[in-house]
Amino acid sequence: MAIAKAERLMNLALCLLGTRRPLSKRELRGSIEAYIEAGSDDSFNRMFERDKDDLRELGLVIETVESLDGDTGYLARRDSNRLPPVSLDVEEAAALGLAAKVWQQARLAGAASGALQKLRAAGMPLADDPAPYDGRSALEPRIPVHEAAFEPLMLASRDRRPVVFDYRKSNAARPETRQVEPWILESWRGHWYLAGWDRERQAERVFRLSRITGKVRSKAGAYTAEVPDHVTVRETVESWAGEIATSTARIKLRSGHGYPLRAKALGTRDLGDGWDELEIPYGHGLDAWLVEFGPDVVVLEPAELRADVVDRLRAVAKG
Repeated sequence: MAIAKAERLMNLALCLLGTRRPLSKRELRGSIEAYIEAGSDDSFNRMFERDKDDLRELGLVIETVESLDGDTGYLARRDSNRLPPVSLDVEEAAALGLAAKVWQQARLAGAASGALQKLRAAGMPLADDPAPYDGRSALEPRIPVHEAAFEPLMLASRDRRPVVFDYRKSNAARPETRQVEPWILESWRGHWYLAGWDRERQAERVFRLSRITGKVRSKAGAYTAEVPDHVTVRETVESWAGEIATSTARIKLRSGHGYPLRAKALGTRDLGDGWDELEIPYGHGLDAWLVEFGPDVVVLEPAELRADVVDRLRAVAKG
């Protein structure tokens, strides 16, 4: 159904852009196969009006012209639907070049590369073009995407398709099946997270892609929950990943280790014997982050954080 509609819209747009005079409904119906197969006049009229509105929402300027004999015709003048020349200053061109480099390891690499080629063809120098002084760009940004779940989840988020996948919590020995309406993917601290609506729990949840096991499977049907705006989703991801702190925690950290923790520290004290005491922001997800530092971190307080870290370590030990 989606492919048939897209093809119908494309054919209608081509007819309206390719004509030099207004085309009547009768002429358009005889030129587009989907309209010929519409059946009744009422069915065709409803289909045509929906398609016309959809094309206008997509940005196509469609003119309605009344002829001398009273018939209504439609056309899309090329001069009204032609984009103005793309003009970028040095900073804007550099930003585009760097942004495209970010995605060179992900599925968007092809689209990003194609866009840059078009800009180069228009004579615009970009940040990833060889520098005249050393032949290399000074900046090499990267957002690596190694998780197999990234591409199917990105497509499902774009197309608003529910998905099913097996997910293993950091403190669980076995994965469990989750049914999710994906909203958006966010990268935080080198990890990718999916924010969406968990159908079984009837609440929003955030999933770390590296903990998704097996294949991501699409489900039929529409979303059951309203998709929030982008800002709200980003805040949800940051909150669940531990970015938003609600209090502080005290930890012991082995000297010369845990530099990301030291960068977040509100205070540091040398304890001697190769250990430091740090006061760090405490928010949701801190226990999972501390586990990643293994034996180089010991939680002093609060007690619930210490217990959560111990539970996660025990789960990892059990396999």
